[in-house]
Amino acid sequence: MHAKPWVIPLFVALILTGCSKSEPVAVAAAPSGPRTIAFTAGDNMRYNLTQIEAAPGETLHVTLTNTGTLPKEAMGHDWILLQAGADPDAYSRAAVTAKDAGYQPPALAFEVLASIAVLGPAQTGEVTFNAPTQPGAYPFLCSFPAHYQTGMHGVLVVK
Repeated sequence: MHAKPWVIPLFVALILTGCSKSEPVAVAAAPSGPRTIAFTAGDNMRYNLTQIEAAPGETLHVTLTNTGTLPKEAMGHDWILLQAGADPDAYSRAAVTAKDAGYQPPALAFEVLASIAVLGPAQTGEVTFNAPTQPGAYPFLCSFPAHYQTGMHGVLVVK
C-alpha cells in the first residue's frame, strides 16, 4: 500500500516544526463560564446579599429565589440592576405605578442593565450578563412596592 503523495511532505514538515527552536507559546485558559451569584429573598423583605463585587466585563449569572410563603401579589420579589449614577429610590417610586409592566417603569428602562422579573413563593429566576466595563458602584433593588424603602437593595461594585 502506497501513501498519498502529500502525506510524506506533511509528515516531514511536522517533524521539522517540532524540532526547531521556537519561543514558548502561551496557551489560553479555557473559559470557566459565568460566575453564579445566588440571591434569596423571603417574607422579611431582605436579600441575603447587599453587596457583590465583579471585575470589569466579568460574566455573571445571578439567580434569585423567593423563599417566602406569601402570595406573589402581596410579597413578590424581583432583582433590578441599574447603571451607575441612577437613583434607585426614584426608580422604586416610579415602579409603584408600573404594576402592568412588572414594576419596571418603561420610562426608566434605559437605566436597567439586567433584571429578574417578579417571582412568587418558591420560584427562581435568573439572568446572565456582563458586568459593566467601567469601574464603579451599580445599585440593585427589588422594585416591588415598598421593598426598596424597607432595605431590599444593594450594590454591585465593579473594580
